[in-house]
Amino acid sequence: MIPRLKEKYKKEIAPGLLKKGKYKNIMQIPVLEKICVNMGVGAATQNIKELDSAANDIAIITGQRPVITKAKKSIAGFKVRKGNPIGCMVTLRGNMMYEFLDRLLNIAIPRVRDFRGLSRKSFDGSGNYTIGIKEQLIFPEVEYDKVLSTRGMNVTVTTSAENDEDALELLSGFGFPFRNSNESR
Repeated sequence: MIPRLKEKYKKEIAPGLLKKGKYKNIMQIPVLEKICVNMGVGAATQNIKELDSAANDIAIITGQRPVITKAKKSIAGFKVRKGNPIGCMVTLRGNMMYEFLDRLLNIAIPRVRDFRGLSRKSFDGSGNYTIGIKEQLIFPEVEYDKVLSTRGMNVTVTTSAENDEDALELLSGFGFPFRNSNESR
């Protein structure tokens, strides 16, 4: 079964972007390449169970087993040594990427308290967009009673767009709830 957003891209978004006349060829139209979900767990230096809990949460949210990330260098102020496990991440591609994006946009983001829209300033200059999520509890898959502590995560959407304006058009087509450009914050 084809994911809903993948079908929407093929039938509505790509032809719509092609009709605007900005692209000469259908192969020039930007596409979603991957989505990376990253959760840093600083408390893992003191308690390794925090990292196991975070990895379990990411696995439940994304449907894919995360990779444990390790410190690249020692930082004495944070009690981190080179090689210590300090976080976990997942890279989603293909149908799983579209399924996760659908759940993120239609279920999780509307559950954020006092949500006023996503910032248009979170693009990196190369057409990639990063969302910072303050707590993993906005995803309905995570059981509130089994959470040891609330943690934030970064969700990075990587596109093939060459600039931020093209990526903004693409992501707006998918239904990203961007804040109006005249609103502050």
